[in-house]
Amino acid sequence: MDLGIRGRKAIVNGGSAGMGRSAVLSLAREGVECFVSARTEDRLVKACAQIAAETGAKVHPICADHSTEAGREQILAACPEPDILVGTCSPPPMTPDYRAISEQDWREAIDISLLSPVAFMRATVDGMAQRGWGRVVNIATVAAKYPGEIRALSGSTRAALANYCVAVSKVVAKHNVIINNLLPGMHHSAFVEKQFNERAAAKGITYEEEVAQFSREWRIAAERFGDCDDVGDMVAVFCSQQANYITGQSLVIDGGATTSVF
Repeated sequence: MDLGIRGRKAIVNGGSAGMGRSAVLSLAREGVECFVSARTEDRLVKACAQIAAETGAKVHPICADHSTEAGREQILAACPEPDILVGTCSPPPMTPDYRAISEQDWREAIDISLLSPVAFMRATVDGMAQRGWGRVVNIATVAAKYPGEIRALSGSTRAALANYCVAVSKVVAKHNVIINNLLPGMHHSAFVEKQFNERAAAKGITYEEEVAQFSREWRIAAERFGDCDDVGDMVAVFCSQQANYITGQSLVIDGGATTSVF
């Protein structure tokens, strides 16, 4: 299916690995020119070059920290009038004990996963509305909808982000600016692979065994973790011309780990 976004310009923050990289790949396959930010330059440049070679799209690396004002200025200078804004970031560590979360932990999580995407929306959404077309997709976490102590840092800040996004979506929908969120569960991202390899090593088992054990304990119906490309493709769908009547929604992508009628 032609998603109707060929020739559009997209900012993808946190796009050098994991779900962010998959979002860039899916958008590039649709002919979108992508401006991709991340902090690790080598990985970012390599990812952008690979995606450009595979898709033939223009993919521009921007080595910057999008959680800082200076980083945001650098990214917006490279693409001041994006048609599409996609935001994600490396999640904070799991928090098995809420009492161990420090004030500094909270401040970092708020800066990265709440204030940064809000600042980018403030800088870009009005322009989208004036031009009569825009898409915003924030890749958040399933914990924003289904809280858990283990994801207290990640879920709480992104629940606030989802609330803000839905509120703004009601204002700009009449201008064909569509704002939605994706709430992924466990996927084979670089972050998850690092964390679960460490957990497996501590137990003397393999990564695959640790994933299977976690899937059972958390009752993931699919009995496995998802692939990042599953999320990337949904980003492209939510950015499509066909998504013009879907706004202010938060889609859970968790393999059936959570239970809800709606």
